[in-house]
Amino acid sequence: MLTEKHYKEIKEELDNCKRPLFFFDDDPDGLCSFLLLYRYKREGKGIVVKSSPELKPMFIKTVENYSPDKVFIVDKPMVSPDFIDAVKVPIIWIDHHDIIKNSGTKYYNSRKDGFGEPASCICYRVVKQDLWIAACGAVGDWYLPDFIEEFSEKYPDLLSSKIKKPEKALYETKLGEIVRILSFILKGKTSEVLSCIKILTRIKTPYELLNNETSQANFIIKRFNKIKEEYEAMLKKALKNIEDNKMLLFTYSNTMSFTGDLSNELLYRFPKKLIIVAREKSGEMKCSLRSSGHVSVSNILKKALVGIDGYGGGHEHACGACIKKEDFTRFVENIRKEL
Repeated sequence: MLTEKHYKEIKEELDNCKRPLFFFDDDPDGLCSFLLLYRYKREGKGIVVKSSPELKPMFIKTVENYSPDKVFIVDKPMVSPDFIDAVKVPIIWIDHHDIIKNSGTKYYNSRKDGFGEPASCICYRVVKQDLWIAACGAVGDWYLPDFIEEFSEKYPDLLSSKIKKPEKALYETKLGEIVRILSFILKGKTSEVLSCIKILTRIKTPYELLNNETSQANFIIKRFNKIKEEYEAMLKKALKNIEDNKMLLFTYSNTMSFTGDLSNELLYRFPKKLIIVAREKSGEMKCSLRSSGHVSVSNILKKALVGIDGYGGGHEHACGACIKKEDFTRFVENIRKEL
């Protein structure tokens, strides 16, 4: 857990810049982290990092072209040392994944004893505004923060105070509907994603989205509904793969990535199974692995990767991995053995 001193330091970094550049992960936690910082600062530019869990050297050119006076990185578990070396302005890195030893950045990681609250929670404690956005980011990462009670008091119709589990908040409440909107609009063409993000920087209340109250909200909802149709068709296929008692494996090669969303919902529906959803792309299988409290997916993943051409990591019960297609069958067999 970070301290008030840390939150104050981040806020001072945010206050004392005029042209910040924000890099953030392509999930609700990453998006909400960016929105919280940007909506407070009202200056700068956001870049969603969709290609990898690592912020790679390819983004050096983005920094050079924009010429920021500070770079903020939120919810990215890895940053290339080459990127850090090449950027000549202060880098403020906010995260909650495995702690990385690095030099060249001002690094704030909430992870301790194997756990760290989502980046959106950190950003909310920094800016102290947009409670509904912070709640979306946290629930999107399967986490109920201490300020969720305040949210339930303010928005009882969106999240009942009786809800005590993040998965129920995600799949059984109006708040969860907003989280799914935020997740789905991050998919597809980059130009359309950026248009939606720009609109989200101006949305005033959660009801504007839920009730489709404005033309701006309507743009987002129309795009969400289109992507939702594709997702539901994919989920229907995935639900046919439930023969294994201990594991649910689903692979696909769709142009749009639903691995994280599918693995989360499948875990909600089948909490006693280890979930693997893998998308084939460019000779690789990009995987999302999930488990509930009965098994540590991170420990299983570490062992399953031995001798495999691939990499992966994440949280105890939620991990990502990228495996060469020719090694994927053996990778799955390794996981079965560990189970």
